[in-house]
Amino acid sequence: MSKKAQKGYKGIGMDGPIATWYAKSTQNNIEDYKKDAEKVAACVPEEAAVLELAPGPGYLSIELAKLGNYKITGLDISKKFVEIAREKAKEAGVEIDFRQGDASRMPFDDQTFDFIICRAAFKNFSQPVAALDEMNRVLKDGGKAVIIDLRGDVSPEAVDKHIEEELGLTGFQYLLTKWIFRLSLIKRAYTKEEFRQLVSKSKFQTCKIQEDTIGLEVWLEK
Repeated sequence: MSKKAQKGYKGIGMDGPIATWYAKSTQNNIEDYKKDAEKVAACVPEEAAVLELAPGPGYLSIELAKLGNYKITGLDISKKFVEIAREKAKEAGVEIDFRQGDASRMPFDDQTFDFIICRAAFKNFSQPVAALDEMNRVLKDGGKAVIIDLRGDVSPEAVDKHIEEELGLTGFQYLLTKWIFRLSLIKRAYTKEEFRQLVSKSKFQTCKIQEDTIGLEVWLEK
């Protein structure tokens, strides 16, 4: 297997200064992370084992930890993101096991987690079906997972509105984020039908998909 095939992510990856920039630029979106944390909390009981796959700076996991007594683990391929997430969790006074690892080769035993969430990252995985199979493997029987990500068929107008009105970015940050969406993120994102095809090739076989203006939620159950 070539070195390129072994890489767990598409593109240049989110590490070093890029990870630091991303952590700062998304820190203003805490309300969105809170909403997604509440979504997870509504699906799992106290003391449930929850995995956030590719947590980045760790904002969602930290907000979830504030809502209840959960055993939360975060797995990210970026060393810098793991460092940032650990520091953010320490500042927030919550205990979360952030560790480095590849979504397609998770360092966990079979049937470890009750719930898995992957937010705004699945489109960057270089081996999506392998990642889905790993999610299935580490989930307990009856466990659930949700993938929240950008729609591959989102319109440029919807993206611009999201960046300006929901993210609240202006000036250089607005232009930079718009450029990243159009030249990178949208091209990597999957449509609803493409997601169904990926899932059909995995151990999950089937899924339920909910769409909104710019994104979708893919719900999976073991």
